Amino acid sequence: MPRFFVGIPFQPGDIVQLPDDVTRHIHVLRLQAGDSIVLFNGAGGEYSAELIEVERRAASVHIHEFRDIDAEAPYRLTLAQGIAGGDKMDWLIEKSVELGASNFVPLTTTRSVVRLSGERAQRRHAHWQGIVRASCEQCGRNRLPDVAPVREIATWLGALPRMPAEGELRLLLSPRASISFTALPFTPPQGHIIVLVGPEGGFSAAEEAAATDHGFTAVGLGPRVLRTETAGIAVLAALAARWGGW
Repeated sequence: MPRFFVGIPFQPGDIVQLPDDVTRHIHVLRLQAGDSIVLFNGAGGEYSAELIEVERRAASVHIHEFRDIDAEAPYRLTLAQGIAGGDKMDWLIEKSVELGASNFVPLTTTRSVVRLSGERAQRRHAHWQGIVRASCEQCGRNRLPDVAPVREIATWLGALPRMPAEGELRLLLSPRASISFTALPFTPPQGHIIVLVGPEGGFSAAEEAAATDHGFTAVGLGPRVLRTETAGIAVLAALAARWGGW
């Protein structure tokens, strides 16, 4: 059944005017009055609804039943990712949402191919938020992961507490790490998890040192060097399998 994000409060019995982007999607899918859809507003759970009006530039629905459905992982994970070029970032964000990431932090690093600032960074940020919404609609999540504004890695690290809080786990993916990913515990930590991944050229030695100074543990993913668009997704999938995040 088609699912749509509508970011306003509503409850069973309400008549809701759908926003323009959802109305356009309704037309693309050729939905008509009387068709059933599912809405969610990011506050948790979802609502069954019925289209009662579909006009050229407007559509409205009657909200029916609330369903307390939760598709979140049993842990809170932030993927902090060095900005990748082309459409790799779009793919990374889409797949990290599917794999249960709670937050996404795009980082500018020394070796970043793409440099974003000012209005261009704001446009990309809005674009990535749209990808999060679309991915949640597709995969069944009812809470939207947060996409942070683009930040320099030094600024982002400097804003973190110097050492992890109790139960928090900070992981730095590095081909130079002496600790294997397989050494991680088989139960999720009680606190927040941060996975830090470099861009195409990886982190500089100074950036890795700064991360370890802020409580990150460098871990490797085996004998092969994975591309930036592969590494973080591989870790999220492995953690979901290990910690029950599917």
